[in-house]
Amino acid sequence: MPGTDEAAKAITAAVVDSFRDTPDPRLRDLLQGLVRHLHDYVREVRPTMQEWEHAVDYLTAVGQTCDATRQEFILLSDVLGVSMLVETVNEQGGGTESTVLGPFHVVESPQRAAGDSVDLMGTGTPCVVSLRVTSADGGPLAAASVDVWQCTEDGFYDVQQPDVQPRGNGRGLFRTDDEGRLWFRTVVPSHYPIPTDGPVGRLLAATGRHPYRPAHIHFVVEADGHRPLTTHLFVAGSPYQDSDAVFAVKESLVVDFAQVDDVEKARAYRVTAPFRMAEFDIVVEPEQTGPRTHEDAR
Repeated sequence: MPGTDEAAKAITAAVVDSFRDTPDPRLRDLLQGLVRHLHDYVREVRPTMQEWEHAVDYLTAVGQTCDATRQEFILLSDVLGVSMLVETVNEQGGGTESTVLGPFHVVESPQRAAGDSVDLMGTGTPCVVSLRVTSADGGPLAAASVDVWQCTEDGFYDVQQPDVQPRGNGRGLFRTDDEGRLWFRTVVPSHYPIPTDGPVGRLLAATGRHPYRPAHIHFVVEADGHRPLTTHLFVAGSPYQDSDAVFAVKESLVVDFAQVDDVEKARAYRVTAPFRMAEFDIVVEPEQTGPRTHEDAR
């Protein structure tokens, strides 16, 4: 009878081989790679049967926590750094750095015109965000779609407070003008804790990790012929920039939300002085030509 190590390796080889006839070569690579690494993990840490059952129960609880407005699996991926790692390995290096989508994105943000406010509450210090979207060669991208979402100055998204915030607060779907520019009004978001009332929160508590994210605004930018970009603007000086719970802070995305006292400038932006203002150029990369291969993913 073969030894335990040999038997374990034989199990791995058999499972890997079971996917050899997968018609889609990329799917075959993904599944065989998953099996190899997952089996290596089991051989390395040697979980007991009770520990493995606990892991299965935990993942079941994560799935049961998901609903139409909450994605606990994304949150788990975020706090394990996997979301940020996937973003990083898919960057081509020619555009604005990407970050995680996060658990509070919704499929349909309200359509808004340039200059509109995403702040439907009318509270907090007014803020103007001015963006310019360009291709990697510096050319402006007209009619680019820019999906925006953020928390309030108190650190909550609309889906977290359905009885307090109107639906769509802090959200907007904008289009750039002929010069690739757009601006919108809002409030400066706050740092905030990710949800801790579910399985991910229990994981953080058990490991002594804090749940906080530094203040930021989310963006998804899409333009014809270009790769979609998911990114943030981080508010300079916000707490937790050096210990983001989801590992998403990149220095190039930290922006000064400067105070502006100019009354005439405030009038031009339809806000009152003093107000805060952030200006940022977003660069998106041309779409990769040709089919994606396994080597592209390495």
